Amino acid sequence: MNVRQITIVCSLMVSLLAGCRATPPGYLEASAVDWTKHHVTVGGEHIKNPFPATSAKIEDGKKIFAFYCVVCHGRDGQNTGVPFASKLSPPVPSLASLHVQTYTDGQLKWIIENGIEPSGMPASKGILSEDDIWKIVIYLRHLPPAGSLGEPRAYTGDEYEK
Repeated sequence: MNVRQITIVCSLMVSLLAGCRATPPGYLEASAVDWTKHHVTVGGEHIKNPFPATSAKIEDGKKIFAFYCVVCHGRDGQNTGVPFASKLSPPVPSLASLHVQTYTDGQLKWIIENGIEPSGMPASKGILSEDDIWKIVIYLRHLPPAGSLGEPRAYTGDEYEK
């Protein structure tokens, strides 16, 4: 086995162990999983976004995000009002975090398209168009301040009030 194969095997073992418990990961575990995702499992590193980051594209991405991503990531992408975000293992990350923002645009597209196992991040392939995914990536690069958009309606009970 070469060093890359050993790294992959060790990282996969850590990932599997992380998915088998219900407590938040420790620093070492989180670092190993983060490194593995950034350098081994997440593809698309060199793919460039075909759309410029115009205000219209940011708004388009925000609208698509509001339909597909809001229940887990909050309206602002920073888990505002999402009651379970910190309780999952691994926790739902703030999309404004350095952890997420250090991915390239191509990697973010890959994650949205393919999901991440063993986390709860689902794949959107066949659900969202490639253009829609790229617009979400643009929105992720221009997130509003945390809490500025309020909580998702799914958690406020507003849809049940008459």
